[in-house]
Amino acid sequence: MPPEDNDASRRALMGGLSAGLLAALASPASAQSVPPATAPVNDGPHISDPRTAYPRPPFPAQQQDPPGLASAMNPKPDHGETSYRGSRKLVGRKALITGGDSGIGRAAAIAFAREGADVAFNYLPVEEPDAREVVRLIEDAGRKATPLPGDIRDEAFCAKLVADAAQAMGGLDILVNNAAKQHAVDHLQDISTEQFDAVFKTNVYAMFWITKAALAHLPAGATIINTSSVNAYDPSPDIVDYAMTKGAIMIFTKALAKQLAPRGIRVNAVAPGPVWTPLQPSGGQAPDKLTQFGAQTPLGRPGQPAELAGIYVLLASPESSFATGQVYGAVGGRGGP
Repeated sequence: MPPEDNDASRRALMGGLSAGLLAALASPASAQSVPPATAPVNDGPHISDPRTAYPRPPFPAQQQDPPGLASAMNPKPDHGETSYRGSRKLVGRKALITGGDSGIGRAAAIAFAREGADVAFNYLPVEEPDAREVVRLIEDAGRKATPLPGDIRDEAFCAKLVADAAQAMGGLDILVNNAAKQHAVDHLQDISTEQFDAVFKTNVYAMFWITKAALAHLPAGATIINTSSVNAYDPSPDIVDYAMTKGAIMIFTKALAKQLAPRGIRVNAVAPGPVWTPLQPSGGQAPDKLTQFGAQTPLGRPGQPAELAGIYVLLASPESSFATGQVYGAVGGRGGP
């Protein structure tokens, strides 16, 4: 065939393909791939600079009596009250959270409820003002809220806490051991036995008692999430006793995960860095250090509780079904797992 015939044939073939593609795009079958008018519209990426997404130090000088209230902080922490959007990841689930009135526990409670879970949460009676806000937020999400005040340093109360939560919700399949005590002291010789005992009872003993009681209720598919800390890996020198407990929580998580895997129960932990919670102005930080809290992170600010909520949701949901014995860091860029 002469070269000009080849060129003519090639043009005819390409023209036919072009016509066919145009016809296909206009056909009903192709039209079905176009999103209907009712589909959500993607109006572009929603991104923000993590360095400036939340308040940066210096913060106003402030102090509270322990355990402190989120409602009295300046600036107030963001727990996701207006920002967290659920996507039905935990529909029908039943969660118990310690320290759920404020801070990371509150952020988890809000997120769990908006993902479809009923939530029972523990707090100290003096934290009732914050707890009432959490009840409202859970109920506004259309889920059952079960507030359970009491001191988890008492073994009998821990057993009752779990029993009351399971009874109120008709079961239990998510446990978040989150409540913590922290008090900054510069020198080891100035840590009293009373303080040492209170920190370990709150952070370690209570986790042990509550988890032990919960195992009678947790079915296969249940999850346990413990709150460790960056201090398990990079301890601050003025919170030695607190750092010790967070190291213990990390090891408890890894060991228990191996023990419970044959039962189909997953155990993981979250290790936050500096997070803006009532723990800090109520003794967790020395008053002269609080104004610069979080400035030492590469992002130049502390985290907000809302920024950790998604990690707890992931670990509670089947989306992380192959993750157990893991520690997830959220530290702003320094010192994590």
